Amino acid sequence: MLDQATRSKIVDDLFRVYETRQPIRLLTKTYPGITVEDSYRIQEEFVARQVKAGARIKGYKVGLTSKPMQEMAGSTEPDFSAMTDDLFIPEDTPIPASRFFAPMIEIEIAFVMKHALKGPGILPVDVIRATDFVLPAIEIVDFRLAREPGMNLIDTVADLAACGAVVLGANPRPLETIDVRRVKGSIINNGKVEQEGLASAVLGNPVTSVAWLANKLGEFGVTFEPGHVILTGSFVRAFPVKAGDDVIARFDHGLGDVMTSFVAD
Repeated sequence: MLDQATRSKIVDDLFRVYETRQPIRLLTKTYPGITVEDSYRIQEEFVARQVKAGARIKGYKVGLTSKPMQEMAGSTEPDFSAMTDDLFIPEDTPIPASRFFAPMIEIEIAFVMKHALKGPGILPVDVIRATDFVLPAIEIVDFRLAREPGMNLIDTVADLAACGAVVLGANPRPLETIDVRRVKGSIINNGKVEQEGLASAVLGNPVTSVAWLANKLGEFGVTFEPGHVILTGSFVRAFPVKAGDDVIARFDHGLGDVMTSFVAD
């Protein structure tokens, strides 16, 4: 396990990435003794500095919930992160591609909380009771760490679970009106279907994903507050995008489309 001074230095290095535009080496390569707890504490300090500078925690995400995404990241279990308000981009807002290092698109179902939720001991039924509604969502995945062989959970958790931005749809659905396991989604880029999948790929059920995250973050004293947005994880492989791409995330079961586009500066 790392000492606090080393963890703070890593946070400094992560902030510096935004200035230099140069990703840093995988933490597991530079610091062989680093643990998952170190990784979360690094993330926690990174977010705390953002909040001190004026950001607000708007929710949390769980990632690497499907086998395809775990394979892409070299992990065998989910990762997780807080999300601040500056990560959320309104739908149909053109996004400068230069904001990111190596952006990729994921499609997810977002849960918006009506009641507070905190682990341990959270079951799927508790998630259902605490949820206000669900929304279709795009997550733009991005990496502040170099994508080297050997990347694993420890690396991704420190890197905000690779969250670069979030675009929420505008068609809320009460959770009790749909079976979210059966929702089918697709990524359409410049008119071509690039990826398709079922939400059941997310730990068998996105509801289970929220319960898992509530229990995991409960170990660190975190509570999901009313209004928090919880991203449950992608059910397709991440798809790379670039300037000039127009992306639609299309969902059935009445959730509709989420649209965004990437532009050159």
